[in-house]
Amino acid sequence: MIGRLNHVGVATPSIAESVKLYRDLLGATKITETRVLEEQGVYVCFVDLPNSQIELIEPYGDNSPLKGFLEKNPKGGQHHVCFEVADILAARDDMQAKGATVLNGGVPRIGAHGVPVIFVHPKDMGGVLVELMETPKEAH
Repeated sequence: MIGRLNHVGVATPSIAESVKLYRDLLGATKITETRVLEEQGVYVCFVDLPNSQIELIEPYGDNSPLKGFLEKNPKGGQHHVCFEVADILAARDDMQAKGATVLNGGVPRIGAHGVPVIFVHPKDMGGVLVELMETPKEAH
């Protein structure tokens, strides 16, 4: 069921400062423009790598789900890992049938790549917040 690693989500208090780190310190050359995902309460930007991406996420608005994370981790840090799946509904049903807690009541939402995503609670995933995303049709 699990597909390729699509990205690692990194929460940050400042995407602009994080971009400098990936560009100037690590030599990243392909970095997307920052955009807002209002419905998810985040700004997002991707650092393209040869085999994956880093998703930089910064809180947007007072109800951002990242606020609590950044209160505990003021400098930011790894927020989640994202794997591709062929069918998001089948993946959700499989996770729930195996006893995992799918956040948001199990209702998929559209993620930063424009495809349906779900998040599986860290308590069921060895302490890691896992995002599952339907493989984009134009991918690979």
